[in-house]
Amino acid sequence: MRHRSAFVLEAFLPYRLSVVANRASRLFARRYAEAFGLSVPEWRVLAVLGRFGGLSATEVAERTAMDKVKVSRAVKLLLDRGLVERTEDAADRRVQRLAMTAEGARIHAGIVPHARALEVELLAGFSPAEAAALQAVLDRLEARLAEMGAEAAADGPD
Repeated sequence: MRHRSAFVLEAFLPYRLSVVANRASRLFARRYAEAFGLSVPEWRVLAVLGRFGGLSATEVAERTAMDKVKVSRAVKLLLDRGLVERTEDAADRRVQRLAMTAEGARIHAGIVPHARALEVELLAGFSPAEAAALQAVLDRLEARLAEMGAEAAADGPD
C-alpha cells in the first residue's frame, strides 16, 4: 500500500509528458537518421524552416522549444552540409535569416511522409474523437503553460 504523501514520479504529469515525448522522438529519429543522416535537433530545424521559412536562429529556438546552443549547433551542421543557407535580413542587418537550400528541401520532403506515417501509427489505437480530444488537451496544456509563464525556448525532448 502506498503512503498518501509518497511522490509517484511515474504519475507526475510533466514527467509523463517528457517520457512520452522522448520515446516518440527517439523512435522517429531511428527511422530517419540512417536514411537521411540527421539528428533530432537538425530535423527540428529543417521541419520548422519547412513550415515557416526565413526564420532567425532565435525564432527557430522559440518555435522548436530547443535551447539556443542546441539550435546553433544544428544550424552549423546544416550549413556545413549545404541543407540551409543564411541571408542578411533586409530590415535589420544584424539578423541572419535561415532558409532551406534545394537539397535541404529535398531531404525535408523525404522525411515528411515518414513523420506523417509515424503519427498515423501512434494514433492507430485511438478513435477520431480520441485523437481530436488529445490534440485539444495538448492545446490547452500549451495555453496553460503560457499563462503560467513557461518559456517556449526551454530545451525540449530529444
